[in-house]
Amino acid sequence: MDFIAGAIGGGLSTAVGYPLDTVKVRIQTERHYNGIWHCIQETYRTEKVRGFYKGVSASVLTVSLISSVSFGTYRNFLCTICKLRYGAADAKPSKLDISLAGGGAGAVRAVFTAPSEVAKVRMQTQRNPHPSLTSPQSDSRPKYRGSLHCLKVITEEEGFGGLYKGCSALICRDCFSSAMYFLTYSALCDWLTPAGQNKPGFLIVLLSGGFAGVMAWGLGTPLDVIKSRMQIDESDQHKYKGLFHCAKESVRKEGAKVLFKGLGLNCIRAFPVNMVVFVTYEGVLRFTDHYMNKK
Repeated sequence: MDFIAGAIGGGLSTAVGYPLDTVKVRIQTERHYNGIWHCIQETYRTEKVRGFYKGVSASVLTVSLISSVSFGTYRNFLCTICKLRYGAADAKPSKLDISLAGGGAGAVRAVFTAPSEVAKVRMQTQRNPHPSLTSPQSDSRPKYRGSLHCLKVITEEEGFGGLYKGCSALICRDCFSSAMYFLTYSALCDWLTPAGQNKPGFLIVLLSGGFAGVMAWGLGTPLDVIKSRMQIDESDQHKYKGLFHCAKESVRKEGAKVLFKGLGLNCIRAFPVNMVVFVTYEGVLRFTDHYMNKK
């Protein structure tokens, strides 16, 4: 049930955070934006509202998959760790147990979702002006016509390995941020839940989920920047040889501040998105438990 609850929460959260995710990716990968508001203005001026939703169809499915794998794997890893350490799957886990289970879930998630991450970033950074802003004679056909077409073109031009560009940065980001994500959520729920109450109230779930998202993205932004830059590096460019080379070159050309591009936007987006994720996840699980107990 954890897999299903996670999938529903992830799918709903996409509608909340996708436009800001597009802005975040563009700020991280392109140097001509002066800030968040400038990027929003330029995107709307040249591509209208649909510019903020490039690749969203695939993202709804992949975010659902990501969230399902993340929550389901985390819960199973945690139960296995508790069973090995304490002899019972439902034993109260330590903070280390939660961190290890979260990190493992992040690694599994990264391997499954790397191709969709590459396609999402390529779609989000692709320029194709809105039809009302182009002349009838101009050839404004985009290279990628959609998420599936993007995956097809990448495979043809860059081989199967092209679908896993930036995977090293993605795994590092997801392992670290996922460990912090579940640890922060668990710690805040324990801290805010009154003594004698078995489960946190939905307001506590909302706040804990929001702050867990902010913590995870706040600490994971440097690796997120490197990941995005590696993923837009197409076959005819070969700018980056790997994770460390990408970080070194980015810092050399733009200074250390480049690793924190999109930090504010990540944190702003993370709060409402992860409020939705956790409250949906907890709501589905509690509804299911209530329904099963009635039967």
